[in-house]
Amino acid sequence: MVRRDPKRRRSGQTSGFTLIEMVIVMAIVMILLGIAVPTYTTSVQRARDSVMKQNLFTMRQLIYEFTLDKQRAPQSLDELKEAGYMKEIPIDPCTHQRDWVTEQEDVLLSADQTQPGITWVKSNCALRSSDGTPYSDF
Repeated sequence: MVRRDPKRRRSGQTSGFTLIEMVIVMAIVMILLGIAVPTYTTSVQRARDSVMKQNLFTMRQLIYEFTLDKQRAPQSLDELKEAGYMKEIPIDPCTHQRDWVTEQEDVLLSADQTQPGITWVKSNCALRSSDGTPYSDF
């Protein structure tokens, strides 16, 4: 005696998804992607802004500390690295290179300073941050 499985359909028919079910699933996936991608892009942009600001703050602080310790300003970012103030020159999160722009001025940062040098560092990136400010103005 042949027993029939109550879950099986009539012979010749296979179980599967209909075209309308597939279209509905694809529409739901596209809606979720439409929501997720802009949010992800915004979070990446804000992370880049945060890393940029932190790198610039740290390098500017190290320039100031070097100037106070050595009574002279550093002549390059490599000099900060060689003096042990930083392990590596950070990578610009916008250009993905170590191509920071340094500004050298004859202004002395402290009364004991004997030699001018780097007083400011900024990004070489031409793009704008999430708030519309150019990265080169940070």
